[in-house]
Amino acid sequence: MTGVRIKRTNVKGRSVTTPSFDPRNERSPVDPARVRVLPRHFAWVDHRLRDRLAALTLAEIALLFFLHLVADRQGCSFWADSTIAKKLGLKEGDVIEARYGLLSKGLIAYRYPLFQLLPLEEIR
Repeated sequence: MTGVRIKRTNVKGRSVTTPSFDPRNERSPVDPARVRVLPRHFAWVDHRLRDRLAALTLAEIALLFFLHLVADRQGCSFWADSTIAKKLGLKEGDVIEARYGLLSKGLIAYRYPLFQLLPLEEIR
């Protein structure tokens, strides 16, 4: 898609054609020399979660994001509650409570010691 060209007259009376605003230019990196490259171990979070964040506690958000970072390609991970608590700077009881919250909201499945992230289509 090409930007619309606008014809203007400059101060000296000459006609000058300038490109119009192109929103694609606004999406170019601020620092092109430092554009991130996704590593092989890249973790992803479904962008539709942003619509559900308001229904989660901060501990639930922290736990859910952590689980996204450590999950394998099937969404599974093995982490002890005590280790997760240390990594997140939470109390172990807060991690357990957050796990119950995520279970009740259908965002994860859990069978000791396995966490599984569930697809959003299955959220109740």
